[in-house]
Amino acid sequence: QVQLVESGGGLVQAGESLSVSCVASGIIYSIGVMGWYRQAPGKEREMVATITGSGSAEYADAVKDRFTISRDNAKKTVWLQMNSLKPEDTAVYYCYVDSLVTPRYRYREVWGQGTVVTVSS
Repeated sequence: QVQLVESGGGLVQAGESLSVSCVASGIIYSIGVMGWYRQAPGKEREMVATITGSGSAEYADAVKDRFTISRDNAKKTVWLQMNSLKPEDTAVYYCYVDSLVTPRYRYREVWGQGTVVTVSS
């Protein structure tokens, strides 16, 4: 069974930094685009950052120059380093993979369970 397991959320003050990570568990041959989305209370889920297997990254305008996404293909892990956090960054952060190949299946649009990031002012 394939799972995306996130960790690293928590409560920080505005201006501080936090890192979240996500590991894909199970026997996996390859992983496509990995990314992070977030959903704030009362708002729709939005893309934060994505990264391809070759390391090409994209960011939402709201987090450019503050957040950095990275991945290790061998470790099946993606990280999101968040600096200069603002109260408006408060949300549940979800790990996402657009495709994931196992010995039996190709999974599409796999989501983690989410990790809460709270930024106090």
